[in-house]
Amino acid sequence: MNRRELSFIKLSFFLSTIICAVKFLAYFLTHSLVILADALETIINVVAAAFAWYSIYLSAKPKDTEHPYGHGKVEFFSIGFEGAMILIAGIVIIYEAVKVFIHPAEVHQLNAGVWLAAGTGIANFLLGYFLKLKGKKHNSLTLKGNGEHIMSDAYTSLGVILSVGLIILTGYNWIDPLASVIAAGIIIYTGFKLMRKSVGGLMDETDMEVVDELVAVLKSSRHANWIDIHNLRVQQYGNFYHVDCHVTLPYYFSLEQVHDEITQLDQLLNKGFEKGTIEFFIHTDPCIPESCTHCLISNCAQRRKPFVQKIEWTKENLLPNKKHAFAD
Repeated sequence: MNRRELSFIKLSFFLSTIICAVKFLAYFLTHSLVILADALETIINVVAAAFAWYSIYLSAKPKDTEHPYGHGKVEFFSIGFEGAMILIAGIVIIYEAVKVFIHPAEVHQLNAGVWLAAGTGIANFLLGYFLKLKGKKHNSLTLKGNGEHIMSDAYTSLGVILSVGLIILTGYNWIDPLASVIAAGIIIYTGFKLMRKSVGGLMDETDMEVVDELVAVLKSSRHANWIDIHNLRVQQYGNFYHVDCHVTLPYYFSLEQVHDEITQLDQLLNKGFEKGTIEFFIHTDPCIPESCTHCLISNCAQRRKPFVQKIEWTKENLLPNKKHAFAD
């Protein structure tokens, strides 16, 4: 169990609960719809933090026979759940705003509402920024997703302050439902991004940032015996990555030599990859005469064609399920 991640998400849950209570106090004092919108989003913070708490606990459980790749996929469910709740909150806010446009309502004690919104906004910004930093450090999608949502809540609070300030200065109460619609738009956009991330992870969409890091590690310590790498695929399970690929080695290598080369490749990636732990599954291919044109083994006694040019490893030629070939 990752005790650090659990402690961070516990902090998020308890602080979000306090911030939510303060925001609803501001709403009951003012009856401002834009403040209600801000408070509703914070309820989502509390519920999402509770769900994230469980997802981090579950994702830290070891692999078993029913879950051979571990339980890390639950993090994608977590951010998807959070995104869905944010979308619902945004739709509810828009619905309430339309009602207020049709039947205008009075607002009260706006000065107190401004100060309460400012305090909770600052608290949310600091909490969200902290969670995003820790999520990046520990490669936790749950912490990063929760932090991103809480920071969007802080930006909503800034809009609340500006909106309520304008109402105080102008006396125009219609600013309140208008501002709440704008806040709802920001909330819905944030929810859509989180759901997009969730669907991509559950569908095993390739994370190009991860691929770029893997390619950089491979290029920095490339061995001449690794003639070709292709069909590189990455699946993420929390901070655990399942990576498989095809590696072309000299056809005359013994099984023991092949094993040694693959072990070196596995150790290289796990040592140089910073985002998490890699489980490497490798399919080995024997080299063919066409491989000679870009094979870097200078003293190969079995060379059938002259060396032409080194092919630089990039994601464009490592990802496709096709051996590299020298292109004119």
